[in-house]
Amino acid sequence: MGVTLDNLEHLSKHSRTCVFWELAPHLREQAEEYGDTEFEKEAWVSSVLLEWGSCGRLIYCDGIPAGSVFYAPPAAVPRSAAFPTSPVSPDAVLMTSLDILPEFRGGGLARVLVQAVAKDLTRRGVKAVEAFGDMRPDDDEPSCVTPAEFLTSVGFKTVRPHPRWPRLRLELRSAITWKEDVEAALERLLNSVTVSTAEPSFRPV
Repeated sequence: MGVTLDNLEHLSKHSRTCVFWELAPHLREQAEEYGDTEFEKEAWVSSVLLEWGSCGRLIYCDGIPAGSVFYAPPAAVPRSAAFPTSPVSPDAVLMTSLDILPEFRGGGLARVLVQAVAKDLTRRGVKAVEAFGDMRPDDDEPSCVTPAEFLTSVGFKTVRPHPRWPRLRLELRSAITWKEDVEAALERLLNSVTVSTAEPSFRPV
């Protein structure tokens, strides 16, 4: 399901308040200091929806929001210019953050979200998706940068290496070949997942 202003509340707390990508570093610091990050995230989503179109996807399991992904043209992502491996290729859209709730990890949902992004952008005539990866993710700390290891596992190829922040690329033609594999993974997940009634703790993928 596409992210809209009506379903932003379905995002995890981390995803609702992370403006790492959406604001330049100094503006992000101001927003965090004054507690305006959730407002800034909503404003960014609203702006991109109006000027470019769909910029995020939500995935549900048994009606429970299990994760989300965001993507946008590089010009709409101020933080992208600050990476040592920038700029993003002019023919690509940037996938920024990917978040799966802990209790739903390991079942292929992150891969399904990437596939949903690929399908959406292919319909819109986009040639490729790029992403900045984290070579040394800290599993104990929330992050807004996707682990590079996950990106390579779903077909991204490194186009500009870096010891910490490589830039990777997924050609959308190759993404379409995942369809059967993704559907099988999703079927296995839906047949085996047990939804916890405990209060979830939000951490990125």
